[in-house]
Amino acid sequence: MPTNFTAGPVRVRVPATSANLGPGFDALGLALGLHDDVAAEVSSGGVRVAVTGQGAGELPDDDRHLVVRAMRAAFDVLGGHPAGLNVECVNRIPQARGLGSSSAAIVAGVLLARALVTDGEHRLDYSAALRLAAEIEGHPDNVAPCLLGGFTLAWSEPTGAQAVSLPVADGVRPTVFVPAERGFTATARAALPATVPHGDAAFTAGRAALLVHALTADPTLLLPATADRLHQDYRAAGMPGTSSLVSALRAAGVAAVVSGAGPTVLALSEPPASFPVGTDWQIWQLPIDVSGARVARGRLGHAERDPVAAGRKS
Repeated sequence: MPTNFTAGPVRVRVPATSANLGPGFDALGLALGLHDDVAAEVSSGGVRVAVTGQGAGELPDDDRHLVVRAMRAAFDVLGGHPAGLNVECVNRIPQARGLGSSSAAIVAGVLLARALVTDGEHRLDYSAALRLAAEIEGHPDNVAPCLLGGFTLAWSEPTGAQAVSLPVADGVRPTVFVPAERGFTATARAALPATVPHGDAAFTAGRAALLVHALTADPTLLLPATADRLHQDYRAAGMPGTSSLVSALRAAGVAAVVSGAGPTVLALSEPPASFPVGTDWQIWQLPIDVSGARVARGRLGHAERDPVAAGRKS
């Protein structure tokens, strides 16, 4: 069946995400109210990418851009490629900080490609979009909340990634502490051992199960539910500032974890107003994004082109 492309631009808003949430390594994720806006349209030839906000002047402006690479992968599934693409990215999610910037780009690309094909929703449904995004990213824990919104549990089957989104209980108040330095998932994964003690695995499995209950029904249990022995301690030496802040927050009774591969710290309960953080961190109190990625027709508007990060800076 030939591939027909839509006339005019389409746009997508994708949320930041925090994965792992402590013990839920490669499985649990949370969508946060900080967004990238991306628009694309078919052109007569060539690929042009304009980036404002986070990553401007650093990210590629051609086929190498992750949004375009994800679009190309989706077009492969959809059965054909357009002659050219014009892409506009307004980025608010910090790059390489553990807040899902790469997953946001991947999800945006997959959904934009789908929206640019006239029958794209039939050829690539949401389940297939999740599987493709997870395949590109390498694991589903960030792409799932980015696509679905809310608190997600993701896992892999022989057929690909699967995920469910669960409602979050009142009383969960995400705060992110974002440092200036960057971290990289590959580096963080390289710090993990090939095996862990059976007792640590059993401990972490129990806390991950408790975390599902704490996030969906009883936030008073968030502190014990976010304890982890599977990955955070092994990565601590590479992120000493992050590790120290997590420890200090937890000692103060705050359910704090490393956000994804770091170095951002995520607190799921509100820190005391007098908590001493220092000047090395941007502090944003963010709502939970319950909608996930949202696609619409048309160009980015004036408000969508504002690159200022949502949240409260301290």
